[in-house]
Amino acid sequence: MDYVLRNLSIGYGGKPLLPPLSATLGEGELCALLGANGSGKSTLLRTMAGFLPRLGGELLLGGTDTSRLTASQLSRRVGVVLTERVSALGLTVRGLVSLGRSPYTGYFGRMQEEDLQAVETALVMVGITELASRETSTLSDGERQKAMIAKTLAQQTPVVLLDEPTAFLDFPSKVELMLLLRRLCREMRKSVLCSTHDLDLALQVSDKVWLIASDGALHSGSPQELSRTGQLDKAFSSQHASFDPETLRFSIV
Repeated sequence: MDYVLRNLSIGYGGKPLLPPLSATLGEGELCALLGANGSGKSTLLRTMAGFLPRLGGELLLGGTDTSRLTASQLSRRVGVVLTERVSALGLTVRGLVSLGRSPYTGYFGRMQEEDLQAVETALVMVGITELASRETSTLSDGERQKAMIAKTLAQQTPVVLLDEPTAFLDFPSKVELMLLLRRLCREMRKSVLCSTHDLDLALQVSDKVWLIASDGALHSGSPQELSRTGQLDKAFSSQHASFDPETLRFSIV
């Protein structure tokens, strides 16, 4: 399912944070959202998730403006994994993943057979079935992120938004997580938008990049396209770091 930004204005208290943004997250695409600290990445993700009101423009999800969807309808279309750590004493991993079924289970949260199956499928897909009975408080950072992604998979949304999912992870765990996201796009045709500061890894794994430049403009294209236009070099190179457009890597100078 495509998620389209059309002259979208984001911000707080009626004050725009950036110029109007236009871009498309296509079906089956893994898109890295890049930009400096404070550039507006989290605000954009929270607006797309429906947690913050837009100030103007359109957000089209499968051709339908999200303003026409109820909160329940939106939660069946867009799954979200935020930076905040899980704090749920006594909750097992299976219990956490089961929360992803809340848009479907009604007021009393009664799980039917299809809900139970969705939870088990999500655990298998992310590779954490052996953690299902563990309490979330005992998980490592990498295990916790996987559990949150499994929760979103159980939600069975075509679009997944992630805010810094590789934060707090060691390098092998970062690689494993990004490859998992790419596999979800390939095998399940999820549309995944992921903000990250892990530039080299994002450029190697992602199909597309949304880059918020220093002037607030949103540049969209493949890593190779943004490399050829010089946008990546302009955004992140400095007197101590240079960007190689051939290898899509940064190095210290």
